[in-house]
Amino acid sequence: MEALLLERMREGLLQKQDNLTEWLHATPLGKKKVLLGPSTEQSVHARLDVIDDAISKADSRKLGKCEICHEDVEPELLEIDYTACVCLEHLSKEERRNLESELELAQEVQKMLLPQEVPNIPGLEIAAFSRPAQIVGGDYFDFIDFNNGFHGLAIADVAGHGVSASLHMASIQALLRTLVPVNKSPAEVMSQVHRLFIHNIRFETFVTFFIGAFDSSTKTLTFSNAGHLPPLVLRNNKSKKESVEMLRPTGAAIGLVEEAEFAEKTIELQKDDLLVLYTDGITETVNLKNQ
Repeated sequence: MEALLLERMREGLLQKQDNLTEWLHATPLGKKKVLLGPSTEQSVHARLDVIDDAISKADSRKLGKCEICHEDVEPELLEIDYTACVCLEHLSKEERRNLESELELAQEVQKMLLPQEVPNIPGLEIAAFSRPAQIVGGDYFDFIDFNNGFHGLAIADVAGHGVSASLHMASIQALLRTLVPVNKSPAEVMSQVHRLFIHNIRFETFVTFFIGAFDSSTKTLTFSNAGHLPPLVLRNNKSKKESVEMLRPTGAAIGLVEEAEFAEKTIELQKDDLLVLYTDGITETVNLKNQ
């Protein structure tokens, strides 16, 4: 393995390790529960174990060694998945076909930086606003239709701030615009995003995600929430004591745990209901006195 590549990967793994360790120690319990969804902190420790193992292999120059021929795994394969331990030539036809598909998709992620468009969705009135705390930021929202005709509503937040977070979010945006139109459900999209980023050496943080699919014929919203702050549904029904419904996480944030499952839930939106999607720029806002 080329020394420069190995050192770069080791630095990336150490950064991942530091980010997750700092998150475990510094994040308040309540926020942890939101980000983890139905997962536990043990899942994060399992992810740290995988990273620790990869760092040890990098230190002993065994990272990326093929278990079959004991030669170096192809660098492009290792950068997408730092746990890769089999050369391309030793993969099955199906494994190679899946890998080629993921490589092509990774290339599309870098190319497709398309502008956002506000859609005209029957039965909905839509308003959106975003202003980063710095010149650029990691918050993102978009509107992308699924291949079954449902209208996709997405909001996400990359952990961190500034240029680094914005670059990661640009990749996320391009990836969503590639995945959503060829899928039928938010959970399918979440699972694919997780698989593409969990072992990618270039992705050093985690992302909270909410993706909803609105069916204008039934006025229902099917959603999957990966550790994102719960969107609010303000019901226009004064006869009910609880007029606010929270769309809580159905899975952990992308890149936070090693193994992740993403469930879906469906709600009905009625006339004059208000759906509010937001990031922590709202909940963590302070005044000049830092209060």
